[in-house]
Amino acid sequence: MLRKCLEDIAPYSPGKPIDEVKRELGLEEVYKLASNENPLGPPESAVEAMKLAAGKVSLYPDADAFELKSALAKFHDVKRSQIILGDGSNELLKLLSLAFLNPGDEIIMPKPSFGEYSRTAKLCDASVKAIPLTEDYVIDLPAMVAAISSKTKIVYICNPNNPTGTVVDKQLLKQMMHRMKDIIVVLDEAYFEFVQDENSPDGVAFFKEFPNVVSLRTFSKAYGLAGLRVGYGICHEEIVAAINKVREPFNVNSLAQVAAIAALNDGEYLEKSIRHNAVERDFLYNELKKRGFQVVPAEANFMLVDVVRDSVEVFQGLLKKGIIVRSADIFGYPTKIRLSVGLHKENEAFLKALEEYMGI
Repeated sequence: MLRKCLEDIAPYSPGKPIDEVKRELGLEEVYKLASNENPLGPPESAVEAMKLAAGKVSLYPDADAFELKSALAKFHDVKRSQIILGDGSNELLKLLSLAFLNPGDEIIMPKPSFGEYSRTAKLCDASVKAIPLTEDYVIDLPAMVAAISSKTKIVYICNPNNPTGTVVDKQLLKQMMHRMKDIIVVLDEAYFEFVQDENSPDGVAFFKEFPNVVSLRTFSKAYGLAGLRVGYGICHEEIVAAINKVREPFNVNSLAQVAAIAALNDGEYLEKSIRHNAVERDFLYNELKKRGFQVVPAEANFMLVDVVRDSVEVFQGLLKKGIIVRSADIFGYPTKIRLSVGLHKENEAFLKALEEYMGI
C-alpha cells in the first residue's frame, strides 16, 4: 500500500541530541557541534517576547502573521505580499514541491547539498538531477545550467552550501540567470548572515532583479531560534499565492511569531552572533590546519574537515569523549566530518578530544 515513490526515500536523520548521548554513555558534559545551531542561545529579547505572549497560547496564532510579515517587509524593503512563512525553511521546500512539481518533472541541485531538495521532490514523483561540486567544493553553476531540460521546474542553489560552507560568485550567477528565466531558482540562504565574502550573492537583491528567484532565509541559525522553527521566503506574488494553496493553516505558532519579530529587531544580538562565529570559525580553521588537517574554507557556521580516517568511526570515538559532530559519510565524504562552530570552550574541548582520539 506504500506509495512507490517512498521506496527510495529515507527519513531525515538529525544529529544526536545532547540528553540522549548523556543517557547512553553516562556522560556529565556533552558538547554538540553537529547541527549548526547557534551556541550563544536565543536572544534575551525573544525570550521576553515569548513570556509576554505565553498567556495567549489558548488562541490560534494569526494565520497570516501580519506583524511578522510587516517587520520582514520593512527589514528587506519588499512588500508583505512577497513574503511566505514556514515551519522552518524546510517546510517551504516541501511547499514549493507540492505547488510546482508534477510527476515526471525534475529539479536540479548540487551534489552534495541539503538532502531535503531531493526528498521533497521525490515525494511528488519528480526526478532529481544532482550535479557534482567542483574540485574546490563549490557549486558548479555552469554544469547545473547545462543540465536544464524541458522537464526542469526548480533549480536549487544552497549558498553557503551545506555541508561544504562554500559560496557561489554573484557575477557568475548573474550571467547564468538569463538561461534560467523560465524556471524557479531557489537560493537557500540559511547561513546568509555569516557570509563575509563580498562576492557572494544576496538572494533578496537577486529577487528584486529576477522575478523567478526565491530567497529562503531562517531564524534558526544566526538568530538563535532553531527550536521555534521559523523560516521565510521572499518571492514573486504568484509564487506566494501558489504556496498558500498547499500551506497548512497556522503553520507558524504564536510564540514563534513574536520571538522572530524580537530577534529581527535585535541588531545587537545579531552582530554579536556574527562576530562570535567569525572569530571562532577562524580559530578552528587555523588550529586544525596547524594539526595537519585539510579544512574547506567556509562562509557558514560550520566547516568540512578531512580526518583521513573512517568518519563514522571518528564520530563514534569523539562521541565517547562527549563531543557530537556530524559524519560527512552521508554526503559522500567517507573521511570527512562536518563541524559546527561552538563556544570557545566547546571548540577547545573538540580539539583536545580529536588529538586524544587521533593520537597526535
